[in-house]
Amino acid sequence: AKKAGKKVTIVGSDKDLMQLVDDDVRLYDPIKGKYLGREDVIEKFGVPPERVVDVQALAGDSTDNVPGVPGIGVKTAAQLINEYGDLETLLARAGEIKQEKRREKLIENAELARISKKLVTLDPQAQVPLALDALRAHDPHTPELAAFLREQGFKSVLARLGHKEDISQNVASAPDGGMAFSTPDARLRGHDDNLPPPPRNKYTLIDDMAVLKQWIARAYETGTLAIDTETTGLTPAKADLVGISLSCDLGAGAYIPVGHASPQQDFLSGERDDMRQLPLKDVIAALKPVLEDDSVLKIGHNVKYDWQMFAQHGIHMAPCDDTMLLSYVLDGAAHGHGMDELAQLHCGHATIKYEDVTGKGKSQIGFAEVPLDKATDYAAEDAEITLRLWHILKSRIARERMSAVYEDIERPLIPIIAQMEMTGVKIDPDALRKLSYEFARRLAELETEIHREAGGPFNVASPKQVGVVLFDQMGLQGGKKTKTGDWSTAADILEDLAAQGYGIVQKILDYRQLAKLKSTYTDALQEQINPKTGRVHTSFHMTGTNTGRLASSDPNLQNIPIRTEEGRKIRAAFVADKGHVLLSVDYSQVELRLAAELAGVEALKQAFRDHVDIHALTASQVFGVPLDKVTPELRRQAKAVNFGIIYGISGWGLAKQLGCDPADANDFIRRYLARFNEIQNYMEAKKEEARKNGFVRTLYGRKCVIANINSKTQGWRMGAERQAINAPLQGTAADIMKKAMIKLPRALEKAGLRAKILLQVHDELLLEVPENELAATSDLVRGVMQGVADIGVPLEAEAGSGSSWAAAH
Repeated sequence: AKKAGKKVTIVGSDKDLMQLVDDDVRLYDPIKGKYLGREDVIEKFGVPPERVVDVQALAGDSTDNVPGVPGIGVKTAAQLINEYGDLETLLARAGEIKQEKRREKLIENAELARISKKLVTLDPQAQVPLALDALRAHDPHTPELAAFLREQGFKSVLARLGHKEDISQNVASAPDGGMAFSTPDARLRGHDDNLPPPPRNKYTLIDDMAVLKQWIARAYETGTLAIDTETTGLTPAKADLVGISLSCDLGAGAYIPVGHASPQQDFLSGERDDMRQLPLKDVIAALKPVLEDDSVLKIGHNVKYDWQMFAQHGIHMAPCDDTMLLSYVLDGAAHGHGMDELAQLHCGHATIKYEDVTGKGKSQIGFAEVPLDKATDYAAEDAEITLRLWHILKSRIARERMSAVYEDIERPLIPIIAQMEMTGVKIDPDALRKLSYEFARRLAELETEIHREAGGPFNVASPKQVGVVLFDQMGLQGGKKTKTGDWSTAADILEDLAAQGYGIVQKILDYRQLAKLKSTYTDALQEQINPKTGRVHTSFHMTGTNTGRLASSDPNLQNIPIRTEEGRKIRAAFVADKGHVLLSVDYSQVELRLAAELAGVEALKQAFRDHVDIHALTASQVFGVPLDKVTPELRRQAKAVNFGIIYGISGWGLAKQLGCDPADANDFIRRYLARFNEIQNYMEAKKEEARKNGFVRTLYGRKCVIANINSKTQGWRMGAERQAINAPLQGTAADIMKKAMIKLPRALEKAGLRAKILLQVHDELLLEVPENELAATSDLVRGVMQGVADIGVPLEAEAGSGSSWAAAH
């Protein structure tokens, strides 16, 4: 093809193909959906394409059984090749290398390097089986192809080829009157052939206030305004506005730059880029009325972020719709909910990617430095695609009877979560510094103890070295090897060994846990304190879980262990502002209560109504002893079964928890299910629901997708069955918590109380409360949480308070 004067694209992501790249040849990675040229090769290998085989010859490749030179990796290989030019020159001058070990390795393994180069070098003389003309693309509009695509269910490809398909043909009525998919893996897609195609590079740059006013007037006419912000960072509390994009009509979008870089002089052309921008204050003043007008619906993708950016400028944006949340409510965990993925999925459209306009790696620039023409195409497309997705997805909400989840739970929660993130939680940096020092000292002590028991030093943080010490040197039994031939030191394997009484293994587990807490929290949290506020502003992800629970990141505040001493010490660094206290209110045994309700276990429901010790009652019922004769050991066993059963626990898993024989654990479960046969019926019903629909529903109708429920692989299928049992319980608990969060701000405001919600972690809410309002606030929050759901069992919320998060528990 090159000889014929053609540009060549090789479709494939194999790194071995990178040696073929040149001015006429590029790669296309079909997994990542991007093109790779000379600069990408240099970024990966540290050398240009013509020297890739030299680097591979030195570094080797265990996957392809290419030996390479022992002890030399890609970075070292690139350094050597860049210094000496090529492999043969390097081998000829190996004696000049100053590093003794490196010099000896190269001299001793010179022939191995040459053999490796032969193994990785592609044959440029491979015979071509067909002439180039025979490989020309043919017209895809054939009846045969259409029939094949229709049979295989390739609806998005059919849509791209212009075939109008009846997307409702695979949808049947569900038993509850909702929508059920004909197969668990099928998903209703909202392609609309009446929508105009997305434009390409036909967007408006707004650099004149008169033009902006025209767009605002159009928003009032249509009643809808898709909006997106471009900023200097991912955390709103630390970011500044760079630009705002708008779309009121499909096929049209605009970009308002307000914070791009200073004008630059083009020294080659002598021309000056004016960076035509409108003053931020003027843009905000013009947008504020329409963004706060109840008659115009504002539409965003992850609109919580944009809400916060505008809130910083005194705008309370409402009402809002969120296409990310619409997608999440409709399809759950069936796919991702990023705009790029949804645009491809629902519109067959490949969007402009962020890296396309900012670059990547070391050469990446901030969005404020992107030229206005590129910024306009990228940003305005986001707004137009958001509007397009809204037209496709919003109609499905009513059609698939998901309004109760979207309109009553997810949508009203947007400003609540946004305000929580903006408020943040105060951190005591001195406490964290002391903890980091304490953890470092304890890690050093543990390392010394581990080395003593192992009989010599090794890197405790290296899984490979840990495996060698435990299974090769110490000869412990019960190890398993990975595909690479190394010993696995996964947590479950080490926990089994620790349970057998191997002290060194328990110390290694303690070391790992402490090292993780130090790096993730005591060290990292110090860097994440916002200097403007003295607080940490976590991000709550509203679409991050299958069950509707909120997820937290940057930092993740939901994984701090609560039952360990170290976890409590970390929570002690989360403190109240002066004159305030922290109030923690959490639901008690909420999933167990919901299991009793959803399964209809009248004995357990009555016990909750009568405030009876549920674990003692279970022990009495299962083991046949009077309630007042239940021993602490029987109660412990009943508690393990109570909580384990709602996670679909196996006899082996229960035996591990109780430290008993699996046969005895299976007997506990058998007795439990025999006494509370409604639980058994519930479990089987949920598994069957998942098999039929591909998802299960919460009490409020949320769909929790259950992948692999019909898998032929037993392990995957059993895991999916456990999810089917627990997801409605965990999902309903999440829905109830969200409903409480929605009611709380108005209830506090109505009562004249000034408390602020800071965090939501699983079944707990953390609030910052003025000291003199603590009692009234505690009563109000507990009342709201306990009364938010009208179900057959009472909800109980327990409250604690203190100067720190730890003290509030």
